[in-house]
Amino acid sequence: MKRVTLGGSDVAVSEICLGTMTFGNQTPKAEGHAQIDRALDAGITFLDTAEMYPVNPVRRETIGLTETILGTWLARTGNRDRVEIATKITGPSQMVRNGAPYDGAIIAGAIDGSLKRLQTDHIDLYQLHWPVRGSYAFRQNWTYDPSKQSKQQTLDHMADVLGALDAAKKAGKIRAVGLSNESAWGLTQWCAVADHIGAPRMAAIQNEYSLLYRLFDTDGAEVAVNENVTLLSYSPLAAGLLSGKYAGGAMPEGSRAAVDKAGGGLGNLGGRKTPQGIAATEAYRKLAADHGWDAIHMAIAWQLTRPFKVVPIIGATRTDQLDHLIAGLGKPLPDDLRKAIDRMHKQYPLPY
Repeated sequence: MKRVTLGGSDVAVSEICLGTMTFGNQTPKAEGHAQIDRALDAGITFLDTAEMYPVNPVRRETIGLTETILGTWLARTGNRDRVEIATKITGPSQMVRNGAPYDGAIIAGAIDGSLKRLQTDHIDLYQLHWPVRGSYAFRQNWTYDPSKQSKQQTLDHMADVLGALDAAKKAGKIRAVGLSNESAWGLTQWCAVADHIGAPRMAAIQNEYSLLYRLFDTDGAEVAVNENVTLLSYSPLAAGLLSGKYAGGAMPEGSRAAVDKAGGGLGNLGGRKTPQGIAATEAYRKLAADHGWDAIHMAIAWQLTRPFKVVPIIGATRTDQLDHLIAGLGKPLPDDLRKAIDRMHKQYPLPY
């Protein structure tokens, strides 16, 4: 499998990343270990997690469990030198540290906590899960209001956080730093502040990106190219929507939507499962079939044709689902299909 260097760092990873956010909830420990084994056999060496995982739903009693499961895999196999591990510090308004926003002092302790759970002495990519000033990710774009933000307060916060990340990097605890659910302006400022104080530049930004959700294509892509930042795209299958499992109003037992609904949620895949989203999914699935492609394989292969560096994060609750994803890797997307996708995007520009 091809290797990708994250931004301007010295961290090289596989061009596909294995997401682990269901490990410890929908995916039991043994199956999580099996998935990592299977991914490694396929050449996927890059693993992404977070201190707040598992999700769907996030529960106080399970926070940190996914990192712990990865740690037990590392301890059992001794394969730390064969993988690259990314994790994240939780943002505000979530169930870690009673929702307190992170700062430089908090980051130092959070890194040590992740290292302990992961049973390792270093993290290859340490990410900020959410901006403390707010974000338009997860459908918040429809009502996003940045008017209450203080630019100077934001810049001071960035300098404080970057100082802590710089200290952790110099101590050998982390190798590179990144963002998540961040905007184009935010990414630009993180880079500028890092340059100003001599701290590590952001090497990656983990944002949602799929055939159905392409907000990154304009301002985000321009900043990423010019600042040399790699996109780590989460939900490349639109939380399973592009698999077709929810066609016709279906709600398969054990699926992400079903588990969310059973836990008191809306079961709408974080706002993705809309009439427009279903219609766009059906159109893309038909397009794939007309070209002799599996829609899941098309969705991943398309990401690797983008005019900026991108590493798709694939995830599965079960190993057989992961096997299906892996079966389509390495298959180049034909130019005629890529052009057809471009035309279809104009019909369904933002379906949720």
